[in-house]
Amino acid sequence: MSPSVRPPEGREVTDADRRLRVAIATETYPPEINGVANTLGHLVEGLAGRGHEVHLVRPRQGREAPPPASPTRRVSLVPGLPIPGYRGLQFGLPVYWRLRRLWRQDRPSVVYIATQGPLGHAALTAARSLGIPSLTGFHTQFHQYSRHYGVGLLTRPIVRTLRRFHNRSDATLVPTPELRDGLIAQGFRNVYVLGRGVDTTLFSPQRRSAALRCAWGARGDTPTVIYVGRLAAEKNLTLGLTAFRAIERVRPEARFVLIGDGPAREPLERAEPDLIFTGAKVGVELAEHYASGDLFVFPSLTETFGNVVPEAMASGLAVVAFDYAAAAACICSWEDGVTVPMGDETALIAAAVAVAEDGERRRALGAAARARAETLGWDRVLNRVEDLLFTVVRRRGGREAQHEAMAATSE
Repeated sequence: MSPSVRPPEGREVTDADRRLRVAIATETYPPEINGVANTLGHLVEGLAGRGHEVHLVRPRQGREAPPPASPTRRVSLVPGLPIPGYRGLQFGLPVYWRLRRLWRQDRPSVVYIATQGPLGHAALTAARSLGIPSLTGFHTQFHQYSRHYGVGLLTRPIVRTLRRFHNRSDATLVPTPELRDGLIAQGFRNVYVLGRGVDTTLFSPQRRSAALRCAWGARGDTPTVIYVGRLAAEKNLTLGLTAFRAIERVRPEARFVLIGDGPAREPLERAEPDLIFTGAKVGVELAEHYASGDLFVFPSLTETFGNVVPEAMASGLAVVAFDYAAAAACICSWEDGVTVPMGDETALIAAAVAVAEDGERRRALGAAARARAETLGWDRVLNRVEDLLFTVVRRRGGREAQHEAMAATSE
């Protein structure tokens, strides 16, 4: 059972004490396609499903109307503007006064700010001005992206800006212990590991499609390499392509399927017409694409977590990736996937070739990956979220009670 908000002394704990009113501010949310939106969707649905009242604040997507409210779910839509270079995504405008009025009239127990854009900054400032406990999520490595877009000199200023933002909250939530340790070393305070889950009902080897493989030109034991994610410079796709060409030299019939969209798609399609570009996929269609592959090669070096790794594992794919983020958290190398040292491109290519050319090993790794993924459900993540939310609320309540007692003593 999750801890409860402590009731006044002398009163028994009731169901109401075990429920929170959680405001969540985020610049992205499903059906937008990215890891942050995916995580936020699971958190909102999971917390509401456990009886907590969730008030989601996010930018309006197109001309949508606010979805109907329910006893445990409410949505407030705010204006947004497109993010340059990220088609289909936007940042929310800094609606500080609107949030302040909203939360003064309908005060949440705690605010979770998932993104560091203008909306996130406004939400954190509004929560602090009203004395509402707040947590922030560190979901994206913006400081690492800078070197891929010609602004590497801005890395240190970006880190300083992120540190100031997150240190204004009561706690910062991150997906892995290594990221927690790295941020603490850079001066971030009150950093806690939240973790991530995977939907093993949606992502499953049972969704493998012979028709889809046939459309890709993959028959029988043809090794089919899958990449899922944004097609952009920060994903290190050049290395993924190099690994595939090395596989092709030992298995000429191999196929490389890239599932996703982004600024690199058009130049890649022109330069590499033999590759298969499917565009972005979601839901069951995405799950079928995963399960119809054999080998998931993930060359990215800029992940905060990388939800695609456990999704590929749940789909029964042998994963080859660098040993950090989700791969480090989920994979025991050469047992349920393969990890290689960070930045060792030669090792990543060699591992991809070794797995691709050995069908028996590839299938064994994929079966073990599925078994491992079955231990990574969202329930354990939601338990952790509840514990952290209650802890922050209690901690803030304890400090306020202590201040009131000290003030009364001094009078």
